[in-house]
Amino acid sequence: MTTLLRYGASFLATMAIAFAQPGAQRSAPQVGVMKVQGNVYLIYGAGPNITMQAGDQAVVLVDAGPAELSDAVRAAIRSVTMKRVGYIIQTSADASRTSGTAKLAEGGFFMLESANQSRPQASVVAHLNVLNRMSAKDSGLPPAIWPTDTYDGADWKLYANDEPLIIEHAASAHTDGDSIVFFRRSDVVSTGDIFDMTRYPMIDAARGGSLQGTLDALNHILKDITVAKDNEQGGTMIIPGHGHVCDRNDLANYRDMLTIIRDRVGDLVKKGMTLEQVKAAKPTFDYDGGYGADSGPWTTSMFIETVYRELSKKVK
Repeated sequence: MTTLLRYGASFLATMAIAFAQPGAQRSAPQVGVMKVQGNVYLIYGAGPNITMQAGDQAVVLVDAGPAELSDAVRAAIRSVTMKRVGYIIQTSADASRTSGTAKLAEGGFFMLESANQSRPQASVVAHLNVLNRMSAKDSGLPPAIWPTDTYDGADWKLYANDEPLIIEHAASAHTDGDSIVFFRRSDVVSTGDIFDMTRYPMIDAARGGSLQGTLDALNHILKDITVAKDNEQGGTMIIPGHGHVCDRNDLANYRDMLTIIRDRVGDLVKKGMTLEQVKAAKPTFDYDGGYGADSGPWTTSMFIETVYRELSKKVK
């Protein structure tokens, strides 16, 4: 029984609207919210998935989504709670995840006053590499969406709504600044773009990303964080960067798929094949129906090229 079937027909209908393909006919984005488990909710339809923790103390968001949908995201939050936003945790520096930060942080309260600062907004937390990229002179990004607080080690442990929040750095995955957020009491993991149920992972090599780093992060989640309830299903829930809520079995299948593609491309590279020859061999063919794309910001061809270049460097 798959993860989606466990949520029932009403959930399937909602997800069909929220995750419609870009070419589908719809008048406006359908931003909504659903409870995952414990204190954790999924805000869907605002581009990338947004994870929300809501409790007696505050609202915690993992990513803020695009600025143009901030009003709809705020309405989704208000449908669950009237508490103010205390934390916004940025899983990367991507504009689709961070441009709405200023609007959603406004009117919140700064939960990290112990850091010898206080601001009239929610605390914005990210890995130091995210701040470095967003504050670079050539980024053009306004300070209002930059992180207010950063960590530069392997993890940072926070506490909100009577629950530990464990933020872990996924080094060299989607980028070099990715964070995984584990809501320990609710038993929910939010992965950002290192795990994407709608496409092959977007590996931004120019910003320090790699397929091997992505696999390392996925294996860490599988081995060290998630616990299945029955037959590798249920138990710890996983909110990917895009797509439906998953369990350990879904993540394991995604990891296996990437491992197989890596090994296929690696074998072709060792044989001395050129990039065009590797593409012609179609090493992703049997997975393209679920994750491939011929157009858009991240195509199958772009994914294969990125993997090829990474593995070619290792062979050399």
